[in-house]
Amino acid sequence: MFKKIFMITLLSFSLHSFSANAGDAEKGKKVFKKCAACHNVAAGAAHKTGPNLWGIIGAKAGVQDGYKYSDWLKGSGIEWNDEAMTAWVSKKKAKTAYFGKDVKKSKMIFAGLRKPDQITNLIAYLKTLK
Repeated sequence: MFKKIFMITLLSFSLHSFSANAGDAEKGKKVFKKCAACHNVAAGAAHKTGPNLWGIIGAKAGVQDGYKYSDWLKGSGIEWNDEAMTAWVSKKKAKTAYFGKDVKKSKMIFAGLRKPDQITNLIAYLKTLK
């Protein structure tokens, strides 16, 4: 119980830090290199191991044509806003605290970013993809 409260508190702190700092899209583009092995970001580009992330911010999870999402993600109801994306790219414990233990049923195996500034910068970059 204590671990769960701690993780939620830590995630809340990260989210608060995120709202105080809008992020740097240029730095986020560099952070995205960690994601590029699995994701494309160009409009209309093919999916890789993971789905194309063009226009991801503000979109519903699990709905892009041509990509086979996990049943869990398709039924999750997630909308990719700042809060959800922050949790999604965070370390696994924070991700699980936000989405619940069934998040493990998703296909994404990325270990997560540790530094809050990397997360805010990455999201700032993803926001430019529209």
